[in-house]
Amino acid sequence: MNSEIATTLDTRSGRIFVKGMNTDHPRVWTQAREATINPYVAPLAPRLLWRINDGTWDLLGFEHLDGRPADYHPHSDDLPLVAEAIITLSGVRAPVDPELKHIEQRLADYIDNPDDADLLRGETLLHTDWHPDNVLIVDHAARVVDWAWPTHGAAWIDAACWVVWLISAGHSPADAEQWAAYRRP
Repeated sequence: MNSEIATTLDTRSGRIFVKGMNTDHPRVWTQAREATINPYVAPLAPRLLWRINDGTWDLLGFEHLDGRPADYHPHSDDLPLVAEAIITLSGVRAPVDPELKHIEQRLADYIDNPDDADLLRGETLLHTDWHPDNVLIVDHAARVVDWAWPTHGAAWIDAACWVVWLISAGHSPADAEQWAAYRRP
C-alpha cells in the first residue's frame, strides 16, 4: 500500500476510505498524482471525495468500496471481470501532466537497447500494479484501487503486468497470456 495511513471512516453521510501520508514523507507527491488522475479513471476507481493537506498530513478521502480482492486462480469467475477492466482502461488516454512518468522512464534500467523503448511508448493511462489487493470485486465488476503510480505507455502494458500475477496464482504462462489477450465476446 502506498500510504502511511489507510482506514475507513463511518460518517453520518456514509463510509469513506481515507489514505494519507505525512507531508515530510519522501513519496507524499504520490498523493497529488492520485488525486489528479482520479477523474480520468472513473468509474473503474473509487471516486475521490476530498483532499486535505494541513501542512502535516496529506489525506485523500475516497468513495468506500464494499468489495473483496480479486481471485486470480485458474477458473475463477473474477478473471473475465478483471480482463474487462483492463480493456476499459486501455482506452483511457493519459492526462497531460508533467509529473506523470512515461513507462520507458520507469523501466529504463531494464532496457538494453534505447530503440526498444519505442515498443513501450503510448498515451494510455496505465495502472501497472495489478496485485489482487488492488482490484476489488464490487457488484460483479472489477474496480481498481491504489493509483499512486499512474504512468503513460502503450495500451498493452497493463495486460502484460497482469500476466505475472496470473502465473503467481497458478496459471501456466500460456494460459496467463490467453487471459491477457482476452477480448469481449
